[in-house]
Amino acid sequence: MKIWVDADACPGAVKDIIVTAAHRRKVETVFVANKLIVVPDSPMISAIQVDMSPDAADRLIESRAVKGDLVITQDIPLAHALVQNSVTVINPRGEAFTPENIGERLSMRNLMQDVRDAGELTGGPKAFGDKEKRTFASMFDKELTRLLRASSV
Repeated sequence: MKIWVDADACPGAVKDIIVTAAHRRKVETVFVANKLIVVPDSPMISAIQVDMSPDAADRLIESRAVKGDLVITQDIPLAHALVQNSVTVINPRGEAFTPENIGERLSMRNLMQDVRDAGELTGGPKAFGDKEKRTFASMFDKELTRLLRASSV
């Protein structure tokens, strides 16, 4: 079981939660980004720097994550591909991507992209604060515990 983190836009607070859990629960964790990511010196934590091409981190994660792994990403097309391969995926705000909701999430993402491309909508997601941090920590712990129990059976 591995934790994969799409680290290009991962909030620092989320990274800290993941690192702490990886050490405490002894789970191999890989941060993937197109820039240098500083991670603690640990046999459980590593970072892979990919090239600057669009979606390079996503492609690497998609090619390596398998059923039983946990992926943290806010990239909905990546989440869609992973969920179709039975990989557990949550975003940095603690929302789980599931077979039941990923189709709708992808459709909404595509619609909003079209609206933004037409110049009708500007701005991004709301700020990441303590509430989002707590929500992520709770969902992350829930999914990590479930996957670790399943892998020990």
